[in-house]
Amino acid sequence: MNYRNIADYITKIMKERKENGIYHGEFLVSVTSGDDQGMVLAIIQPHEEDGDTADFLLHLGGKETVYDPTGLPKYMPFEMALKLMKDGEKVKLPSWGGYWYWDPEKETIIMHTKEDVELDIRETDRVEYTLSNVLSDEWQLATEGNTPVLGGTATFSFGDAIKYMKRGLKVARQGWNGKNQYIELASNISYQNAAGDIINNEHDAIGNKAIAFVGTSGVQMGWLASQADMLAEDWVFAE
Repeated sequence: MNYRNIADYITKIMKERKENGIYHGEFLVSVTSGDDQGMVLAIIQPHEEDGDTADFLLHLGGKETVYDPTGLPKYMPFEMALKLMKDGEKVKLPSWGGYWYWDPEKETIIMHTKEDVELDIRETDRVEYTLSNVLSDEWQLATEGNTPVLGGTATFSFGDAIKYMKRGLKVARQGWNGKNQYIELASNISYQNAAGDIINNEHDAIGNKAIAFVGTSGVQMGWLASQADMLAEDWVFAE
């Protein structure tokens, strides 16, 4: 089997094992295509054990990949993503609007951007940024559900949301009610005290910045994330 088919195989095995209350195991997988042909030891263990809906972690060929309960890779290192691209799949990082795929004729990666522009990875003028993407272990399959250029919505973690706010972008939770609600990073914050003095906010750790929540009632400065907000994977870019 190739690396794409391994997901279906693992799902079948895990379903049978879970029915018997077994959430881990070791077995040999025969890889018949790609650079790693041969017998590969696969080790499965729960990632976030939650009965039959648990994600599971696959150790394969020295790499770790998180699969969702349907057997699709949820997060994976670039090495696994490259193998899937060579099997004909599109891949992306969680926040991307576009995707990457493998061109077998040119024998290179093609970057399909959120603007529907295609670029040979060898022609990138943002080398450092591209290399940082290659080093990520959060690659996932690009689908019609999670990729904007394919008709979906890109979602990401709260950690990524903070990173994007620091870049000047607005973010929000998919589940937030109310029109045009979002958070962003505010700076140059000041206030007027009872004596009429204008005080500029300064803090040893955060300087003169704070997260602002913009909602239907106005702006709330110093917004605090809940546990649900911090653990959520449904953060999106706000318009």
